[in-house]
Amino acid sequence: MGSGPAVGRREYGITLVASASYTCLLFVWFSLPAYLPTIIDDVGLTSTQAGVLAGAIPLTYVPLALVSGLVVDRIGPARVIAAGVLVYGGGQIGRSVAPGFASLLAFTLAMGVGATTVTFGLPKLVSTLFPSGRTGRPTAVYLVAASAGSAGVFAVGRPVLGPALGGWRPLFLWSGVVAVCYGAVWSIVAIRTGIDDAGNDGDAAESAVDAFEPRALAADLRRVLTHRELQLLVVIGTMYLLINHGIQGWLPTLLESRGLPAALAGRATSAFVVAHVAGVLGVPELADRFAVERPALVGCGTAAFLGIGVLIAGDAGTVALLGVVAAGLGSGGLSPLIRTIPPDLEGIGTELTGTAVGFIFAVGEVGGFLGPVLVGTLYDATGSYAPGFGVLASGGVGVAAAGVALLALDRR
Repeated sequence: MGSGPAVGRREYGITLVASASYTCLLFVWFSLPAYLPTIIDDVGLTSTQAGVLAGAIPLTYVPLALVSGLVVDRIGPARVIAAGVLVYGGGQIGRSVAPGFASLLAFTLAMGVGATTVTFGLPKLVSTLFPSGRTGRPTAVYLVAASAGSAGVFAVGRPVLGPALGGWRPLFLWSGVVAVCYGAVWSIVAIRTGIDDAGNDGDAAESAVDAFEPRALAADLRRVLTHRELQLLVVIGTMYLLINHGIQGWLPTLLESRGLPAALAGRATSAFVVAHVAGVLGVPELADRFAVERPALVGCGTAAFLGIGVLIAGDAGTVALLGVVAAGLGSGGLSPLIRTIPPDLEGIGTELTGTAVGFIFAVGEVGGFLGPVLVGTLYDATGSYAPGFGVLASGGVGVAAAGVALLALDRR
C-alpha cells in the first residue's frame, strides 16, 4: 500500500459527520418521487408537471455545477456544505406548504442549488483531510451514506413515517426541519474544527477576495476545461450517469414487460442497488490498495457493458439477475472513482477538486437526463426495450475506451 501521511479517528469522524449531509439530501430529494402519485392527486398536477418536478434537481446541476465547484474551491468545503444543507432543508420545508406547481417547482429548484454544494463539497473535503491515494475509503463512506438516504425514504419514509406523521406534507416538513437542524450542527463543527482554514496563511481573507477576481476565475476554468485527462473523466462521468439513471428508471418496467410480477421486479431493482453499493465499497478500496484506479475504470466499464448485455439477452430469471448484479457492481465502482481521481491529476490537485468534479457533473448530468429519455423514446419507436438498453450498454464501452485512453496518457 505504500507509506503516506497518517490519518486517524479525527479525519474519519469528520467525514462521517459530514456524510450525514448526503443522507439528509437524498432523503428529502427522493421524498417527492416516493409520494409522487399522491402529490399529483392532491395538488392537481399533470404528468408533464410531475415529470418536471422529478427532474428539477438533476437539471440544476447543468448550469450550476461549475459555479458551485468554483465556490467550494475558494470558500472551503465545510462552510459551503453547511450553507447548502440549510438551503435544501429550507426548500423542503417550503415544499411542505406549497399550494401548487409553481411554488413546488421554485422550492425544488432551490433545493437543487443546495444539493450541488454537497455533491462537490464532499470530494473537496475528503481531498483536504486525506492524502493522495487514501481517499477511496472515505469517499465510499459518504456515498454509502447517500444510498442510505435514498433507500430510507422508500423503505421507511413512505411506508412508515409518512402515515405516522399524517401524510406527505408533514413528512416534508419534519424532514426539512431535521436537515436544517443538522445544518446548524455541521456549521458549528465546521467552525470549531477549522477545516476551511487549514493551509491558509494570515492573509486568507485577502486571498479569498483575490480568488474571485475575473482573471483568477478564468485562469482556473481554463486549467480545468482544457485538462486532457479530466476531459476523459467527463466522458466517463457522462456515461456513468447515462447507465445509472437509465437502469434505475426503466429496469422494473423492463422486467415487468417480461412477465415478472411488480413485487419481484422491485426486488430485482433492489439487487441492482445492493450491487451498486457493493461496488462503491469494494472498488475504491481495492484501487487504493493496489494503485490501480485507471485500470479499475476499464474494469467497471466492461462489467457494466457485459451486465447490461446479459440483461438484454436474458429473460426475467437467473440470467437477467446476474446481468443486473454485474451492471450494479460496474456502475457502483465508477461512482467513487470519478470523484477520487481528480485530486491526483497534475494541474488539478486538491486546489481545484471542487471545480473539476463540478465540470464532470455539469456535462455528466446531460447523460443522466438522456439515459431514461432514450430508453423511453426508443421503446415508443420500436416497441422493444432492447434498443434503449443497448444504448446504455454502449455507455459501458465508452467508459472502458476512455479508461484505456487515460492509461495511455499515464504511461507517456
